[in-house]
Amino acid sequence: MSTATAAQVRLEIVPVKQAEAKAFVKRLHRHHPAPTGSVFQVAVADETGEIRGVAMAGRPVARSWDDGWTLEVNRVATDGCDNACSALYASCWRAARALGWRRLITYTLASESGSSLRAAGWKVIGERPGRSWADSSRSRPRVDTYAEHGQSKLVWAAPSEPREEKT
Repeated sequence: MSTATAAQVRLEIVPVKQAEAKAFVKRLHRHHPAPTGSVFQVAVADETGEIRGVAMAGRPVARSWDDGWTLEVNRVATDGCDNACSALYASCWRAARALGWRRLITYTLASESGSSLRAAGWKVIGERPGRSWADSSRSRPRVDTYAEHGQSKLVWAAPSEPREEKT
């Protein structure tokens, strides 16, 4: 990992294979494993080509959002590089729109600031109470290993038009 400051790091969106994105998420995401699959994934690299973050977008986890026009950023993980998250969220929206998707959503814990999403132009569109996946269905018992499942979550939506990259 580089120790360069934000002023010294020039970031570029680059393609990444799903397996590589999953491995990056497994290594660096704060509280979730990588999703099983994705519709697409992108990475952000510094000027040396080192990947500093990845984002994975897939079908919405909540059935109510899975309308055929909505995609969800299911996972974003970075090494802490300044502006990497915002660049990834903005890139995901540009890519989703180019592929014909009309809405892109994601979730954050209510305790998280959401500053990267706001920087990319996203807005909070709702709040969901926290609940345990283990309690979600008696017919499908699950072991809930994530303490944050009990916390409420904010639902975010990308802006109506994707933001252009600054040059």
